[in-house]
Amino acid sequence: MRKPLIGLTASFEQPNRIFITRHYSDWIERVGGLPVIVPYTNDVQQLKEYTTLLDGLLLSGGGDIDPTLFQEEPHPQLGSILPERDTLEIVLAQEMLRLDLPILAICRGIQILNIAAGGTMYQDLQGQYNGELIQHQQKAPTSHVSHTVDVLPESKLADLLQTTQLKTNSFHHQAVKDPAPHFKATAYSRDGVIEAIESDAHQFVLGVQWHPECMPKEHASSERIFTQFVQACSSKIRV
Repeated sequence: MRKPLIGLTASFEQPNRIFITRHYSDWIERVGGLPVIVPYTNDVQQLKEYTTLLDGLLLSGGGDIDPTLFQEEPHPQLGSILPERDTLEIVLAQEMLRLDLPILAICRGIQILNIAAGGTMYQDLQGQYNGELIQHQQKAPTSHVSHTVDVLPESKLADLLQTTQLKTNSFHHQAVKDPAPHFKATAYSRDGVIEAIESDAHQFVLGVQWHPECMPKEHASSERIFTQFVQACSSKIRV
């Protein structure tokens, strides 16, 4: 049997350059997947054709998301947005959800996944979250675990991680607000910010707010996340 083909979404930078850190592809390769970067295109039909080839989708981290996608005006602290990337990822996510193909969504990815499925998000935690916040944009190396995440027992994530508590890194100022229909929040930081969502209606659709790809290969929870994702993709291989 061939290795599962997993699409990785990338960021975009002028002039005409797409990019993604190799941490994502390194992890996918390490646990038995075959990563491929999905190129930018405005052609919705072409994007849908990609999903006939892919066995899974990884929505990667990156910049901010256009608030018009969830019917809000831009907050003063909204950062740079890339409408073309938003469109690409929403089309891919919605089509993968329709086909019940595995999705792993990381940082920005969890937010765009939630929007694609009908949820909402905070454009800026400092300006919109009703509560006292811990630091979510750590000033430490990317592999440093800076705060605690509590995972709901009986969730798919708790079963996957084999724990209900872990320490994670943190690099975000946006976050999931209201989970989309058929999704539920399954992990929180100690200030109540949602750190993970999962779908009740799909075999493997998981979003995490932290960056497991930045952790070393010996990091147990990161290995479990990527291993289970790639295994789920393997189960969807189409001849």
